[in-house]
Amino acid sequence: MRGATRPRTGAGGAGAGRLTGVDAVRGLAVLGMFAVHVGPGAQPDGAGYLVVAADGRAPALFTLLAGFSLALAGRGSRPSPAPAGGPLRRHRPLLIRCAVLAALGLLLAALWPGFLVILTFFAVYFLAAEPFTRLSTPVLTAVAGASVVAGPVLSFALGPVFGYGQSGRGAVPEPAGLTSWEGLGRTLCELLLTGAYPLATYFPYVLVGLAAGRLCDLRERRSALRLAGWGAAAAAAGYGTAWLIAHLLGGRDRLLAVIAARHPEAAGAADPVRAVLDGQFGAIPSTSWDWLLVADPYSQTPLETLGNAGVGCALIGLFVLAAQNRAGVRLLAPLAALGAMALSAYVGHALVLAGPAHGAASWTALGVFAAVSMAAAWGWQHAWAGSPLRRGPLEHVLRVASQGRAG
Repeated sequence: MRGATRPRTGAGGAGAGRLTGVDAVRGLAVLGMFAVHVGPGAQPDGAGYLVVAADGRAPALFTLLAGFSLALAGRGSRPSPAPAGGPLRRHRPLLIRCAVLAALGLLLAALWPGFLVILTFFAVYFLAAEPFTRLSTPVLTAVAGASVVAGPVLSFALGPVFGYGQSGRGAVPEPAGLTSWEGLGRTLCELLLTGAYPLATYFPYVLVGLAAGRLCDLRERRSALRLAGWGAAAAAAGYGTAWLIAHLLGGRDRLLAVIAARHPEAAGAADPVRAVLDGQFGAIPSTSWDWLLVADPYSQTPLETLGNAGVGCALIGLFVLAAQNRAGVRLLAPLAALGAMALSAYVGHALVLAGPAHGAASWTALGVFAAVSMAAAWGWQHAWAGSPLRRGPLEHVLRVASQGRAG
């Protein structure tokens, strides 16, 4: 989650529109996160479809945008001589940034046990992404495509090795887990394989976003259109294939048989497949290969990853297109302001939910969170126009901590 410069609508509008569009997609992801956390529940009925649409896709969209933003940053950077002091000094800003994100994640996890905090996982994503930023675009694209399948299959295959073949995944790192060697080992396993947003099944989004950002120069209208088209096709392929397998090729019936035999605790649920997946956030049950062919929220299978990544790419392309004129920039300004301050919004909403709004879950709560957050972000950026603080309070702290005031 990255701060961005305040949108400009004058000269250089193509670049400004690109940043406005990307930040607006990130703002939409923040609203999706609000919908999941304080909305009335993902019920496929009427307005409930809005929450259904956000369920599972908000964290995927955040993660995809992390990779996409890395590509934008690399596109705008100029090679410079490596600083003296070797690799440690060269990577010092990255290490500090990741340390701050991890500390924030651990703090939120301690304040609100049970809240699936993603920030500690983001620290691992950024560390893991650094070597991939130096790959050529063709190699990176091939690796990203392979990871969409390889990551979920790795999760599926290694689950039984660590004792998580049927259930028990979905935890987040907490400070208490860092006080012993056993706890450190468990925390590392959560970050890489068994946690709520593990590297194995979420890092493919970072690689896809990084490759998409390399392949598509969004300063060009044709490139944005192409990204939107590719994304829509990928989403249709991922979700459509899963639906065909489940409903026309007997996939769901086979899973119900597996659930009856291997997951008796979920056999009596209204939706047994959903009940099993709810205990496997970010991972894949290892009791049948058929689990790899679903695309339910948080299943993190190859098909769901393909569908979610496609939705993210389509949204980026469409929002960048919308932001290529003054009217579009003005229309997207509240969302873009919220997206540019996504880290501050994330931490702020978690603190509110851990305290005065604990347990809130209604359309009213969602409306209040969305309206207050967008208004606060828009007001903050205008109050601090021309200052580095316009990026947001936590974004500024993160930038100063990792790069210094001159960064």
